[in-house]
Amino acid sequence: MNDKKELDTVEEEKKQYIIVKIGDEQYGIDIVYIDNIVRMQRITRVPKAEAHYVGIINIRGEVVPVMSARLKMGLGSDELTKQSRIIILKLELQGMVGVLVDEVKEVLMLAETDIDRNIKKSDTYINGIGKKGDELISIFEISALVDDIEE
Repeated sequence: MNDKKELDTVEEEKKQYIIVKIGDEQYGIDIVYIDNIVRMQRITRVPKAEAHYVGIINIRGEVVPVMSARLKMGLGSDELTKQSRIIILKLELQGMVGVLVDEVKEVLMLAETDIDRNIKKSDTYINGIGKKGDELISIFEISALVDDIEE
């Protein structure tokens, strides 16, 4: 009887996700990976870099590599607008990495029960599909997205 009472009082833990738009689709990035979100700025190209690696920027005196999420996922060239942003991710192995997205939409709280993890995992940058009402949000597998970026 006591166990049931404890289960009823424990609320399901929710995580915050930054919802970004890339093309016509929405993607979620777990907020624990995000260091900063910056407006578009001049990106310095790096010769002989991979196609999805668009260059480097200077953030608070630190050189940060920037990749295009569109190019990495094979969604075509970036269409830079006033809404384009660079999401600065802080990762253990790679350090800081910038990810170019079309737009930052909102911060969303999702419980694990709001995310369907039953998706095909091979060769994908997605580790789940979040549900917000009728909308579907692909949740990024950050390690797969930035696995080949090196400073």
